[in-house]
Amino acid sequence: MRVIAGTARSLILKAPMGDGTRPTTDRIKETLFNMLQSDVPGSVFVDLFAGSGGIGIEALSRGAKHVYFAENGKEALACIEYNVKHCKFEDEATILKQDAITALGYSIKDKADIIFCDAPYDKGYDRMVLETALRSNCVTEDTLIIIEELKDTDFSYALDLGYEIIKEKIYKSNKHVFLRKA
Repeated sequence: MRVIAGTARSLILKAPMGDGTRPTTDRIKETLFNMLQSDVPGSVFVDLFAGSGGIGIEALSRGAKHVYFAENGKEALACIEYNVKHCKFEDEATILKQDAITALGYSIKDKADIIFCDAPYDKGYDRMVLETALRSNCVTEDTLIIIEELKDTDFSYALDLGYEIIKEKIYKSNKHVFLRKA
């Protein structure tokens, strides 16, 4: 796993061992950031269920002003800390050593421009994140929320919660759903 583009381009990132995390492939990461290329520079970016921190680090490398990493796995946190230091982004990163729902609800101090959530698939975390975002002080009508989930996951409930689905990008087995408060 590596940083695709920007100031930290080609740097190799550490990922936690085992199947507790699921690092985003370079191809999917590149596709995602190509879609976000005009939104990331100068943004406050939130990486929920951050795993290795690869998505947030890619955002920093491409010009995000600040990234909040939310993760509560011990080995994953060690990887995020290493990767942030390795890429020299300590001043632009806040590592929240807590679960993503608590972090989103209470710990993020800035208004978020982009929130990326790559939770364990098919466990209901996507809905919990969207419900928490409705009450969170860091989420505005302009905040872009991106959820990574299984390709067949139904997001029609998000409309009932008060979100607008901007677009979906479907890959082989998963997808990214882009949402904003309606």
